[in-house]
Amino acid sequence: MSAADTVTDRIREKGFAFLRGETMRRRLLETGPLADWDAFAATWAELGPDPYLAVVGRDRKRRHAVFTVAPGSVAAEPARPHYQAPEYNELQGGIQRRFEPLLPVAAESESLRTVLLEGARIFAPLSGTDPRWDVEVHQFRIEARLGKDGAPTPEGMHRDGVDHVLVLMIQRVNIRKGTTSIHAPDRTKLGSFTLAHPFDAALVDDQRALHAVTPVEAVDPSQPAFRDVLVATYRLKR
Repeated sequence: MSAADTVTDRIREKGFAFLRGETMRRRLLETGPLADWDAFAATWAELGPDPYLAVVGRDRKRRHAVFTVAPGSVAAEPARPHYQAPEYNELQGGIQRRFEPLLPVAAESESLRTVLLEGARIFAPLSGTDPRWDVEVHQFRIEARLGKDGAPTPEGMHRDGVDHVLVLMIQRVNIRKGTTSIHAPDRTKLGSFTLAHPFDAALVDDQRALHAVTPVEAVDPSQPAFRDVLVATYRLKR
């Protein structure tokens, strides 16, 4: 059985899979190049604020883009608002949210293309014949500040309202905690893990599982402290 089959079968059986960074990076390199990874990762320092979250007294930084992805192909789509129904996001559902787009160095990078194709490789056997997905890409930076923890999932335990979700750790700087938990629809915990190192990844069947992340806190509150992740949501084009 191939590594791809093993990961896909784990998602099929449990509703999710956690891959350690060394495993995920090896898989990515089997799928495509990561030669521009450092330039890609550096764009997290240039994210814009999330103005919608600020309205409810929370904060995080983000950028957003949309792609059509199929096994072997990635095509950028025009920018559009991000929308989630209230049933999936009680905090901010039901509104059209517009975020700053990915910078060209990120949106056009070989590394992002490789990540999106790896998601397609894993999710394709779970998605019927000749799958094509509408993929929304989110860059997130969660900051922990003096006297204030950072909340990676301020909406709490939730689904994203798509088919599958890929969460990839970019970097953690001067933070601790931030444990991801996966739950059945009845909120029974299915598992938990911490995306602690670059390339650590979570792959979730969003139709079968909810997910949440505990707040992060600064190790040294006098220094910058943040958690950078890439989230790609895959919705089948039907």
